[in-house]
Amino acid sequence: MIHREISFETAIEQALVHDGGGYEAGTTAFDAERGMFPEDVLDFLAKSQVPRWEYLGRLLGDTRSTVVLDALGKELEAKGLLYVLRQGFKCYGKTLRLAFFKPNTQLNPDAQKHYAFSRLRLHRQVHASPGRPGQSVDVVLALNGLPVATMELKNPLSGQNYQHAQHQYRTDRNPQDALFRFKSGALVHFALDPDQAWMTTRLAGADTYFLPFNKGYRNGAGNPPSADGDYRTAYLWNEVLQRDSMMDIIARFAHIQTTEHQVRGADEVVRIVRRETLIFPRYHQLQAVRALVTAARDQGAGRHYLVQHSAGSGKSNSIAWLAHRLASLHDAQDERVFDTVVVITDRRVLDRQLQDAIYQFEHKQGVVQKIDEDTQQLAKALAGGVPVIISTIQKFPYIAQALNTLAKKGPAVRIQTAGRRFAVIVDEAHSSQSGEAAQELRKILNQDGIEAALAGQLLDLDEDELSEEARQALLRDLMRRPRQPNISYFAFTATPKFRTLAVFDEPGPNGKAPFHHYSMKQAIEEGFILDVLANYTTYQTYYGLVKRTQDDPELPRREAALGLARFMSLHPYNIAQKVEVIVEHFKRYVIHRIGGRAKAMVVTSSRLHAVRYKLAFDAYVKENGYTNIRSLVAFSGTVEDPDLAGSRYTEPGMNDGLRESELPDRFASDDYQVLLVADKYQTGFDQPLLHTMYVDKRLAGIQAVQTLSRLNRTAHGKTDTFVLDFVNEREEIFNAFKPYYETTERGDEPDPHQLYALQHRLEEARVWEPEEVTALCEVWYRRGPLEPSAQDHKRINALLDQAVARFEALPPADQVLFKSNLVSFRNLYTFLAQIIPYQDSGLEKLHVYARFLLTKLPRRDSDPRYRADDDVALKYYRLEKVSEGSIPLGVGEPTPLYGPGAVGTAERREQVVNLSELIDRLNERFGTEFTLADQLFFEQVAETAVASSRLREVAQANNLPDFTQVVEKMLESLFLERMEGNEEVFSRVLGSGKLRGVAVKYIAAEVYRKLRTGAS
Repeated sequence: MIHREISFETAIEQALVHDGGGYEAGTTAFDAERGMFPEDVLDFLAKSQVPRWEYLGRLLGDTRSTVVLDALGKELEAKGLLYVLRQGFKCYGKTLRLAFFKPNTQLNPDAQKHYAFSRLRLHRQVHASPGRPGQSVDVVLALNGLPVATMELKNPLSGQNYQHAQHQYRTDRNPQDALFRFKSGALVHFALDPDQAWMTTRLAGADTYFLPFNKGYRNGAGNPPSADGDYRTAYLWNEVLQRDSMMDIIARFAHIQTTEHQVRGADEVVRIVRRETLIFPRYHQLQAVRALVTAARDQGAGRHYLVQHSAGSGKSNSIAWLAHRLASLHDAQDERVFDTVVVITDRRVLDRQLQDAIYQFEHKQGVVQKIDEDTQQLAKALAGGVPVIISTIQKFPYIAQALNTLAKKGPAVRIQTAGRRFAVIVDEAHSSQSGEAAQELRKILNQDGIEAALAGQLLDLDEDELSEEARQALLRDLMRRPRQPNISYFAFTATPKFRTLAVFDEPGPNGKAPFHHYSMKQAIEEGFILDVLANYTTYQTYYGLVKRTQDDPELPRREAALGLARFMSLHPYNIAQKVEVIVEHFKRYVIHRIGGRAKAMVVTSSRLHAVRYKLAFDAYVKENGYTNIRSLVAFSGTVEDPDLAGSRYTEPGMNDGLRESELPDRFASDDYQVLLVADKYQTGFDQPLLHTMYVDKRLAGIQAVQTLSRLNRTAHGKTDTFVLDFVNEREEIFNAFKPYYETTERGDEPDPHQLYALQHRLEEARVWEPEEVTALCEVWYRRGPLEPSAQDHKRINALLDQAVARFEALPPADQVLFKSNLVSFRNLYTFLAQIIPYQDSGLEKLHVYARFLLTKLPRRDSDPRYRADDDVALKYYRLEKVSEGSIPLGVGEPTPLYGPGAVGTAERREQVVNLSELIDRLNERFGTEFTLADQLFFEQVAETAVASSRLREVAQANNLPDFTQVVEKMLESLFLERMEGNEEVFSRVLGSGKLRGVAVKYIAAEVYRKLRTGAS
């Protein structure tokens, strides 16, 4: 009977065996009991290791082959195929190698000759099961007689596809057969058809889990049509399985990953369960790492690469593979491309994964050093030339002090950077791309290069007011800001900001950053993460307030409004109602999910909110006898509740003494189900059992994406997620996620002249005198690498105090504007100096001065100074569901990311309003005549109007009354753009002259203010 996939098989064999794939056709018999091709194994040993093979022949005689194969089988069972292929096995005291891999350089001819001995063979229709001799595997790929991959092929034209191949692996392949046995058998098993490829590294019957091994198509799952008329999956054998590629995967990618987790048994004893997983790279990981390595080899140091990989992309493994490859990378002249690889991360799990993976590749200690003690340890590692160093970015600013301390203890430690090149891998680009710590990293890793260029640059420096010593130090800081020729950056992130795309700008295949991209859409469609917007419910709060004081004080409008809003959000009734919704929803819809292990997170807007939520939550579950719902709370520091004299709350105190470091593990256990947070665990927290999130905090932009993405991790039995949002609109969440769903576009570059415009506006305020800036910089730069002395500290403070006094003499509105401009200058210079070589000592001096001055300027209280508690009371309250369902990201176009734009920040002149008037306005907004939904509709209309280029021109050229007339004429067209879902308010407003007048007045005033002040 002709096999129905025979043509597919033949095409793969043709590519791998006959068309330059580097394979030979397999012709020898398969030993199903041993799980190998014995003749090929023995032939490789005899030809590649002649002296040892002959020694064993003299020792064992005719039993040599049997003894060797038996010893090999025992080693495979004990240590696994990967170990044996890389390290060999022992037989009667002699180590026999089962594979030789391609060396990193051409310097060792013997290594090249040994690599040629390794033979990959393709075997068709292999009968692999002793218990089912009639069954055969379509394709087996073997390295020197040891199977490394199997394939089951299906042809959709005959009514079957890759899913039937998966079913065949699950039901017809015995995981205990030697070929399929985990670790000792083949490394990977492919289920494929002409359109899609899937893989698994562990057969487990019906529980076998397959991963897609597809290229991706239109930023989603699947494969694109072949450009040359081949199969869509032809990349698998034309690229991935080619001899050099497959040998490279076996040598430097595939590895065993061990994870641990705690399990509480029926006897209440907690046990550590370890699970091993064989990691075979996914297609995008393989492609990204190889593209980065090739670019680094060809282009050398001094480049900045961005890898935009979604959550679920396997970033930790990609970083480990890249670090190992870069640490041993040589160029065409067999020179090392990088002397040291520095991995910047805050994640402990990455530390362990990277060390374990590289140890398996190298099988020796000392290749990787984790900096987990102090900065002196980092200084020694850099000085000692450790190949791979793992550290946080925060340690680099203190290296100079560490070197000074080490010199006092004993022989001086010198970090040599002359002629040395560094690769810096950044685990999360947001936290490590800018700021003074990042500048110090560049300065440390190219200090010899900077010193070598210092003399020539010093002559061109337009700065005569500083001493020679201070001028040199200033120039060092100027020269550390732009990219350094001996340092390449490899930055990973799922959600790049504008500045991330601008700084890590090495172009990818489309000619612009990122260098490599794996989208959120593809990760969702391939099942590596869940769509957190698939089930999104929003609630709105409607309420009324009443003035209970006889007085009617005049209050600053914005401050009073914030005070009233805070009064409402912290009101015990508001929190109690939301807690009831949360607990009852969790009890009814969530607690039974994921096999009864589902967990939830409550995101609150402040530490005080978290405290009150925790108290209300625990009281409610206790009152209702819900013993199976327990909560933990997470917030930093100590919180004092102003309504409870003498109250002091801490995270450990509210969690029954549980230490902060223990919280993630305890939350992962079956003991707790709900985590209430305030600015903690909203980024980087990986808990796959997290199913539902209750949001009572305003979210926007990247913060919204990172917070809600805590839900997207997959787990066995987890099929969906749920979000219940008390605060945010669906459109706001859509706008936050859309730029990161497929491709992230970058807007126009910021104008470099903005810095000089800001500098001019700051100087016009006359808060400082130029000689004070110079005097402070003289003290700062003259100190050398050490912290300022007590005398320096006194002098710096005295200089700053003069500016603070002038600042305090400014009108309050001017103070706010000045401080806003100063913050803008500091941030904009830090960013632009990385991509534009200003080399302007005046800007650098002002940047140093600004950093110090901002720490001394009086801070505005972040809490509203007006407390409404004694003046108002809650009259009525209603919590109402207003929408539910998915927020589809596949529609519409993303908004490009923009960098620093407008110079400074306009500040609204504070209006004074009577408390009674403000309460009336709030009741109008959140009460019955105009519902909150109506108000949100007006705000949406205002947003549409702000985007109108015509209204922008009218606002700049007219006063408010004239502008209002224009808005009134455009009102109907503006409403029509937002009519869908708002038909009721549309009809009410346009059908009532009174309501229409109120709407026109409100919208016109809001739009005019925004367009005239530049407020967003």
